[in-house]
Amino acid sequence: MLSAESLAKIDREVAKYPADQKRSAVMASLRIAQVEKGWLATETIEFVANYLGIPPVAAFEVATFYNMYNLRPVGKYKITVCTNLPCALSGGVSSAEYLQKKLGIGLGETTPDGKFTLLEGECMGACGDAPVLLVNNHSMCSFMTPAAIDKKLAELE
Repeated sequence: MLSAESLAKIDREVAKYPADQKRSAVMASLRIAQVEKGWLATETIEFVANYLGIPPVAAFEVATFYNMYNLRPVGKYKITVCTNLPCALSGGVSSAEYLQKKLGIGLGETTPDGKFTLLEGECMGACGDAPVLLVNNHSMCSFMTPAAIDKKLAELE
């Protein structure tokens, strides 16, 4: 279900914990699986759980709680816009609306070419840099005015 390379990465994560605490590696293991597969299908989550020797429900609890896990296919670039109150007061909602108009999709949707998925997110811990967005769960973008959004989208093209 996962490549030997991904399994080796999971094994390195598991090795960080006592032998009876494999469950502690579930978040990292799901991330590794998602990087390989692009998203976490039910079968992939179950595979990770079985590999770690934990009940599948334990892995599902993690995968469904955190928004960094994709439970359905997403675009090449997953853009999450913070619309929590501090960002909303500093243009987060306007940025989300601008992105929807610019990409021609709504929140929770993917462009027809599969390039962009647009999501609404909760606090990203960068209130002083609002409005902020997160690209593919790893790249925080600050002060996302329409001009900054245009520049970022051009970089991603």
